[in-house]
Amino acid sequence: MTVFSLYQQLSRRTRKAIAGVALAGIAGSAAAAYPEKPIMLVVTYPPGGTVDVVARLIAPKLGEKLGQTVVIDNRGGAGGMIGGAMVARAKPDGYTLMLDASNHAQNPAIHSRMQFDTLRDFAPVSLLLRVPNALVVTPSYPVKSVQELIQKSKAAGDKQPIYFASAGNGSAQHLAGELFNSLAKTRLEHVAYKGGGPAMVDVMAGQVPVMFASMGSAWPHIKSGKLRPVAVGGSTRSKAAPELPTIAESGVAGYESYEWNAVFAPAGTPPAILNQVSAALAEVLKDPAVVKHLEGFGAEIIGSSPAELDKFRRAEIAKWKKVATEAKLQLD
Repeated sequence: MTVFSLYQQLSRRTRKAIAGVALAGIAGSAAAAYPEKPIMLVVTYPPGGTVDVVARLIAPKLGEKLGQTVVIDNRGGAGGMIGGAMVARAKPDGYTLMLDASNHAQNPAIHSRMQFDTLRDFAPVSLLLRVPNALVVTPSYPVKSVQELIQKSKAAGDKQPIYFASAGNGSAQHLAGELFNSLAKTRLEHVAYKGGGPAMVDVMAGQVPVMFASMGSAWPHIKSGKLRPVAVGGSTRSKAAPELPTIAESGVAGYESYEWNAVFAPAGTPPAILNQVSAALAEVLKDPAVVKHLEGFGAEIIGSSPAELDKFRRAEIAKWKKVATEAKLQLD
């Protein structure tokens, strides 16, 4: 008797069970084979910024962990939305990933029309790190504490407002300043620049006295004395500058503002692949050279699970929608 004839004598239920086991084995083999070709990491900001620096630091090591090359593709513009639109349309097979920043959660608060739905179109992979924003001033500016800035703002009122610079309307620095206004009941006036670099240059020169800048970009200028730090915007003091108080402990209860980096994939990417990449990223973020580089500019290293990132981004979206509503900030 042949194997085929024996198989035909089995009950229909038994034959279905055998077929199911076989298919599961094939699917398992396919999943285990990922990745079989290079992976594209879309960076939603131009070369040279903090997001790009993080991408170039982790991409080679992620490639080593996964056994394939990770190719960086910078698609900057529109606060991360140009790169985001590209990734939202990509095939959800694990070969297109996205490294995005805080605007991922802030854009839904300030834009009523977007080419994608932030929650629907992206699958979370890992929250890599958070970098607290720092309240910095021109070195000659007569403010050395958060309370002095609050008092100075309230005394000036509308007659002689205090200005703060940012990388542009709707940027992370802009919203960090509006969060401060909301919680401290101040009326700091926003000055939008075309990029964080020009904004910081003018603060160092004294053209605009105040900025809520990422520690990542401000730290070299703080160390050189070209900027004076007043406080940090994280929930705890920064390891890079433990002598600096947080804005919250300086009297602005609830203030917490970070620029953060996270990895996402197109919605529909198999959970097994999301978990595999997330686990690999967690290992990369434990590498001593990576830790030294990131902590060197005040980054808080995280390396979350997909579920933890999903919870985090939902809370961030709700937070910034509230800030944007109070500031009457809508960009379209």
